[in-house]
Amino acid sequence: MSETNETHGAPSEEERAPKRVIGTPPQVQSHDLLPSEGDGGESTGYKLDPVKARKAERAAAFFFFLTFLAGVAFIVFYAVWPGHVGNDDIVRAMHSNYALGSALTVIFLGMAVGMTIWVRHLMTTKEIIQERHELASPAEDRQVFNEYFLQGAEESGITKRPLLRRSLLLASAPLGLLPLILLRDLGPLPEKKLRHTSWKKGTRLVVDGTGQPLKPSDFNSPGGIITVIPEGAEDNLDELAKATVLLINVPEDQLKVKKGRENWNVGGIIAYSKICTHVGCPAALYEQTTHHILCPCHQSTFDALDGAKVIFGPAARPLPQLPIGVDSEGYLIATSDFHEPVGPSFWERGRPKA
Repeated sequence: MSETNETHGAPSEEERAPKRVIGTPPQVQSHDLLPSEGDGGESTGYKLDPVKARKAERAAAFFFFLTFLAGVAFIVFYAVWPGHVGNDDIVRAMHSNYALGSALTVIFLGMAVGMTIWVRHLMTTKEIIQERHELASPAEDRQVFNEYFLQGAEESGITKRPLLRRSLLLASAPLGLLPLILLRDLGPLPEKKLRHTSWKKGTRLVVDGTGQPLKPSDFNSPGGIITVIPEGAEDNLDELAKATVLLINVPEDQLKVKKGRENWNVGGIIAYSKICTHVGCPAALYEQTTHHILCPCHQSTFDALDGAKVIFGPAARPLPQLPIGVDSEGYLIATSDFHEPVGPSFWERGRPKA
C-alpha cells in the first residue's frame, strides 16, 4: 500500500523536466561549434588547397607588413616632420594633417584587408550549415499564449471593471501627446529673422562693452582688431548673436577686393561677421602676420585679405562682410546690412523667400 502511494505521488521524469518557454527554440542535440568529421576520419567540409593557401598567407603578410610601415610613417610624420600641430606655418600643418590621415588610412585598410584574407582563405576549413526553423509558432504555442492572455485579462479585472479600464485609457492619452508638446521647446519658426540683422544704412559701429563710437583715426594701428556692435543694440542679446562684427585694420595695398565690394572698406579697415559659418562659434582670434581669422572651436581659418575666404577647417562659407563707410561727423557706420545670412547654414537658407 505504501509503495503504491509512493509510486502515484512521485512526479515522473517528464513532469520534473522544465517546460520550454513559448517563443524559445527547441533544445539543441549537439554542443559542437563546428561539424564533426565524417566516416573514415574525412572532413565533411572544404579542404584548403596548399598552393592557394600559401599565396593567401603571403598576401595577408604583405598587408600586415604594409600596416607596419604605415604605422612607422605615422609616428615619423607626427614626431619628426616639422609640420605637425603647433607649427606656425598653417600650410605645413595642412600638409602634415594630410600625411597623418593618409598613414592612418593605410593602417586600418591594410589591417582590415589582411584579416579578411586570413579569415576567408585560411580559416574556412569546415563547412557549417545553419539550421533554419519556421518563424511561425506552432499551433500549440499559440493556443497556450491565448490561454495565458485571457487568464491575465480575467485576473486583472480589466474586462469586468469598465470604470477602471476607461480611467486608465484616459490617464494614458496625454502620454501620446507629450512628444508633440515638447516640440514647442524648439521655438517658433525663424521665418526671415536669420536673414537680417539690426545693421542698416547709417548705423554707427560702437565698441562692444563700452558703446563708444569709432572714427578711422581711432583705429589706425595696422594689425589692430576690435569687436564692434550696432549702436542701440547693446542690450539686445538676440540681435548681438547675429550682428557682432570683427573690425580689422589690414594693409590696404594687400587687400584683394572682390567685384562689387570696392566701397565696402574704409582704407584698410574692413568688417566681417564674428559668427563662424561652421556652427556659430565666435571667430575671435586673429594672426597679424598672416592676416588669418581663426575660430577656436574647430580651427576654421579665414583669410581677412581675401574676403574672409575659408583656407582651413570645416567651415563651408566665408565670413560675411559688412559694408562700412564714414558719416558726416567722421564716425564709422554701416552702409547697409549684410548681403547674406550670417552664421551657420539653416534649412531655409537656400530659398530666397524663406
